[in-house]
Amino acid sequence: MSIYKIPIIAAFIFFPIISLIFTLPYLIYQYRKYGSIPILRSLIFYSFILYLLCAYFLIILPLPSITEVAKLTTPTTQLTPFHFIKELSQMISIDWNKLSTYYNLLKNQSFYIVLFNILLTIPFGVYLHYYFECKWYKVLIYSFLLSLFFELTQLTGLYGIYPRAYRLFDVDDLILNTTGAMIGYLITPIFLWVLPSRKQLDQKSFEKGVRVTLFRRAISYCIDFFFLSILILIISIFTYKTKLSNYTLLISIIIYYLIIPLIIDGKTLGKIIVKLKIVAKKEKKHVKIRIWLRYLLSYLLFYYQFVIINILNSISSNNKIIDNIIDRSIDLLKVYFFLNIICLIIGKKKEFLYEKITSTKNISTIEYETKNTKDNKEKENVRIKKDKKKL
Repeated sequence: MSIYKIPIIAAFIFFPIISLIFTLPYLIYQYRKYGSIPILRSLIFYSFILYLLCAYFLIILPLPSITEVAKLTTPTTQLTPFHFIKELSQMISIDWNKLSTYYNLLKNQSFYIVLFNILLTIPFGVYLHYYFECKWYKVLIYSFLLSLFFELTQLTGLYGIYPRAYRLFDVDDLILNTTGAMIGYLITPIFLWVLPSRKQLDQKSFEKGVRVTLFRRAISYCIDFFFLSILILIISIFTYKTKLSNYTLLISIIIYYLIIPLIIDGKTLGKIIVKLKIVAKKEKKHVKIRIWLRYLLSYLLFYYQFVIINILNSISSNNKIIDNIIDRSIDLLKVYFFLNIICLIIGKKKEFLYEKITSTKNISTIEYETKNTKDNKEKENVRIKKDKKKL
């Protein structure tokens, strides 16, 4: 069993790095589709990534040295289907009519290799059936392709790193891995005893997606900052060595936070991606002006020192009056920042100061049909009970 510890430990070491790569696309996808990220859904998704990492490292580790592989003369392929049955029958004395002789299988290492290849992809079939809702033929195709990827990884000597294959490309592994995934597909209803169905997961996600969380808004801010950075780069190219070069950031902010929301109904690109929209709390006059004022007051916290201070310095450098204005304005900005935090913490509605001033709020634009929700829940529960009875 110790031979399996190294691949699993390696998978856990690389898991945070791989997860980080997938996190932003995952967050964007979830907010785009559901408007929320429930903990259980995230645990299932990231456990799937961890499982794939473990499976991958189990088929490539431990890695031999290149000099050892170069000296190998063993075959690189085994293309006879079900050769493992013949191999087991030759190595183990089994009378198929006597159950007592089956115990001899447990004493042979070749049997455990066969068992390992089946167990390796059982979780893959479960994930495809339960979370991704794949039909049996899709599970068959995807599991075969996964196994083929594993075998080609070995056949190519880890994509050319080694001079030849250091493990055998075995057609029986394709058969056993695919069989394991199909077993996983068939036993998936067992997990419905302890886990909600995929439809129930989606329903809870949609219900949570109606609410606007601070984390969701923070993701929107980050996306906006990314697109704003691109806009700044483009404008800086066009304004290079011109009088407007000192006002690049100001022009970019006006375009991104004032002009674009005017065109696309009070939304920035970040809010579109995470399905948010700024609206007036009540039907009042000057809604667009209040939305613009909100953007000004909210992003003032982040961009003031870069925009206003840069402009003041460009007007007059080494001027005591200007320097005094800058110092006092920074002090006021700090006070404004803390007032926003205080309003968020102690306020009943948990909103920032600039939201109170402008009487605006973020709403979710997730389209979710709440009608007949109880009927849908009952139908889903009936279906789950039928699946459990089949077992």
